Amino acid sequence: MRIGVVFPQTEIGADAGAVRAYGQAAEALGYRHVMAYDHVVGADPEVHRGWRGPYDVSSTFHEPMVLFGYLAALTSLELVTAIIILPQRQTALVAKQAAEVDLLSEGRLRLGVGLGWNQVEYEALGQDFGTRGSRMEEQVGLLRRLWTEPSITFEGAFDRVTGAGLAPLPVQRPIPVWFGAQSPRAYRRAGRLGDGWFPQVSPGPELEEAKAIVEGAAVEAGRDPGSLGMEGRVGWTGSQEALAELAGRWREAGATHLAVNTMGAGLGSVDGHLAALESAAEALGLRND
Repeated sequence: MRIGVVFPQTEIGADAGAVRAYGQAAEALGYRHVMAYDHVVGADPEVHRGWRGPYDVSSTFHEPMVLFGYLAALTSLELVTAIIILPQRQTALVAKQAAEVDLLSEGRLRLGVGLGWNQVEYEALGQDFGTRGSRMEEQVGLLRRLWTEPSITFEGAFDRVTGAGLAPLPVQRPIPVWFGAQSPRAYRRAGRLGDGWFPQVSPGPELEEAKAIVEGAAVEAGRDPGSLGMEGRVGWTGSQEALAELAGRWREAGATHLAVNTMGAGLGSVDGHLAALESAAEALGLRND
């Protein structure tokens, strides 16, 4: 099980030095990948009365593709979006940005995608919130063609490409696409289309039910369910024992990857996050790997 970290988007601030320190220290501690969430704009609660989203206009988010271009030169970590809100972005532009990150990182990008929940953000980016599910399914196939063929012609319900292609192509052809999933429909989509998935439930009956849906959809699509990756997540609570116990449950559940998340733990500065990651690394035995 490969163990990485969740980049503490909302708490690390805007200092480039802190971003660099975080990435390099995480690698030195033995973590294998860094995962970044995605939001382009936040909603202003003063305008959107009754706003209940987990993030708003004051929440700090670094743009994942630009962030990864920076970290690609500073670390050898795998770079994971979890998730890029794919349907609110232009497909060909995502393909180009992902190909460039993959090229500059020498094949270390894993593109996690999902639908998102923020209608305010969709409006700001000029995309239809209501058709996001069907659009994403079309986008994934188009992305893979753009990453593997020098010139394509494609006409779908949402995108049209006529005799065009990317140059340079990425190192990985195609780049792995993983799906965020927290509903039966999303589980089926991950099984049919994904190289892996990010469950939004903890190990236990709910996860086993989700896995059954993912694997069943893979079989129905003629795919090997054993080839799909699964990434769990463990939040830092200050207890090495609790973290190690939950990590063990993820391993037993068949997770191929695991991310340690320090956001929301009241750690303050980047030094606080790194101290927590050091303690977590000790609990997980990373330095002995």
